[in-house]
Amino acid sequence: MTEKAVRSNVDGKLADSSARLAGINVGGPARINPSGDFGLIGLAVMGQNLIMNIADHKFTIVAFNRTVAKVDRFLSNEAKDYPNIVGAHSMEEFVLKLKKPRRIMLLVMAGKPVDDFINALLPFVEKGDIIIDGGNSHFPDTTRRTKALAEKGIRFVGTGVSGGEEGARYGPSLMPGGNEEAWPYIKEIFQSVAAKSDGEPCCDWVGDEGAGHYVKMVHNGIEYGDMQLICEAYDIMKRGLGLSAKEMSDVFAEWNKGVLDSFLIEITRDVLNFDDDDGTPLVEKILDSAGQKGTGKWTAINALDLGMPVTLIGEAVFARCLSSLKQERGRASKVLAGPSPKFTGDKKEFLANLEQALYASKIISYAQGFMLIQNAAKEYKWKLNKPSIALMWRGGCIIRSVFLKDITSAYRKDPDLENLLFDDFFNKAIHNAQAGWRDVVSKSALWGVPTPAFSTALSWYDGYRTKDLPANLLQAQRDYFGAHTFKIKPEYANAKYPEGKDNHVNWTGRGGDVSASTYQA
Repeated sequence: MTEKAVRSNVDGKLADSSARLAGINVGGPARINPSGDFGLIGLAVMGQNLIMNIADHKFTIVAFNRTVAKVDRFLSNEAKDYPNIVGAHSMEEFVLKLKKPRRIMLLVMAGKPVDDFINALLPFVEKGDIIIDGGNSHFPDTTRRTKALAEKGIRFVGTGVSGGEEGARYGPSLMPGGNEEAWPYIKEIFQSVAAKSDGEPCCDWVGDEGAGHYVKMVHNGIEYGDMQLICEAYDIMKRGLGLSAKEMSDVFAEWNKGVLDSFLIEITRDVLNFDDDDGTPLVEKILDSAGQKGTGKWTAINALDLGMPVTLIGEAVFARCLSSLKQERGRASKVLAGPSPKFTGDKKEFLANLEQALYASKIISYAQGFMLIQNAAKEYKWKLNKPSIALMWRGGCIIRSVFLKDITSAYRKDPDLENLLFDDFFNKAIHNAQAGWRDVVSKSALWGVPTPAFSTALSWYDGYRTKDLPANLLQAQRDYFGAHTFKIKPEYANAKYPEGKDNHVNWTGRGGDVSASTYQA
């Protein structure tokens, strides 16, 4: 065979190989064979890892990226051993390689990029096809997209994805919501690739419209709270008890064997045990100015919009804001006086109290989170599955913990449970933890160690268990200066102050009897 013939033969084989990789029917007319069970757009680390996870479960997946060179790099490197990962070099080719109804997932930056990719897909998709947004989109955007695409016959799903890079690769927590007609077509893939807890997939249908992204938003808000509580426990041990990073690591290791067993406690143990090259703890060299991407803030804002006292998540967000004032805090530390921590007593006993304080505060955080979800369902007219939500968070996600198994059980036992604290298990747990919880919060205040999350959790608990709060005086004040009216307690109702009516009093004899209109902001 001549050199030219050999080169032609080699080139032909390479062309055939490339064609098969691209899904083109070799040997016949140039047409695309739709072989993809699922398509994913966005080849950042999360996208690549989720693609390989899906491929591991024997589904054929088509990959596309706006920068098409990234598709070739991915196929030649990370995905080189996966014959069921197929690349595409244009939006049209990507869509044509998918079986109908096409299942397309976007893992791109939230906001305008999601709308841009949806608009780019619309000329090529057909009625009945499914578009899934797996990014951290704000739930009102998902509600808008679900409604708009339904008018075009496209089934839209907004799904929360939690677990980071490792979760995406080996099993994330998935929280899908939107157009429920899509669920039967994506259920098998989603539940196959999701994390498993006691054999159950950490994925189920959440609810209508933006419900999936809403639940992910609340998940992230609870994550803010959990992390802040852990940081406060660290600060109390460091400044209050004078423990070293290694000693604190050992404490977290011990806590991870009990009721606090969770991913965040586990990684805190590891972080505190990690030394820099000079043999000193790296964590102590990290600038104490925390970043945030907005989902915790969204949760706090939505809680205010719905009038829900989700205080712990709010304090966790504000704690990050306060940490960002690093230079200003440095100046304040030189001019503002306060106590210096000085511990006397049994450290072992205090650490046991601190463990209970952390556990009780976590219970409050989740009670507040589910209270918010429950009220959102009423406000937005969503049908939400609370036992499934707790199950979805049991594995694969950042807030995964043994603790969530008990929440799942509580809502399975009573799906209409008004508050987690009314469940026998959590009611008993909060009462058992109360003495240690109060000891930690009071000592921290006397030491001058800030505990915004611990403190607000305890304050919320005391407010929630109080039959008569001082809001009666507040209403009287509002009526005094602004004629905002008040309602009378039923036991004091009479002809002058009828029950359930808005009453106004001329408190000074000079104000008159006209009242302001009443409304809830």
